[in-house]
Amino acid sequence: MSTRVPVTATINNEDVTFLCEPRQSLLEVLREELGLTGAKEGCNNGNCGACAVIMNGALVNSCLVLGVEAHGATITTIEGIAPREGLHPLQQKFIEHAALQCGVCTPGFIVAARALLDKNPNPTEHEVRFWLAGNLCRCTGYDKIVRAVLDAAATLRAQAASAAGDEVQ
Repeated sequence: MSTRVPVTATINNEDVTFLCEPRQSLLEVLREELGLTGAKEGCNNGNCGACAVIMNGALVNSCLVLGVEAHGATITTIEGIAPREGLHPLQQKFIEHAALQCGVCTPGFIVAARALLDKNPNPTEHEVRFWLAGNLCRCTGYDKIVRAVLDAAATLRAQAASAAGDEVQ
């Protein structure tokens, strides 16, 4: 019988404490212990990206991270991407560009794209394709996903420029 370990982390800007078994993956903890079911179990071996989260600023596959490793970490899941009201531009652009079908891979793509745009707000098409190479989709063409990310990047840059202009005035 394994002993459950207390873990404290910041998940989607909220401090949380949960108990998990030392062998449980972060993906299992997110879905089963915390009810955050946006990250999906695709392959459970780190190859598909459906379970992607941002942990301490780095994109990780939550199926490859132990829940106990989240102690003290800051984690963003797909549930933490959108603002309280409305959609994040990435989510909106995925809809506008029809960059999703069944939805299993979509959360991982959006989280991965968010991690990219946090590091590089003006990526080239090549950089987007390279960054998203760890995410697999069996339903849509990758072109729609890449176009959605590039369009969202342009929208976010325009919003940042507008906000900077408002601050100057």
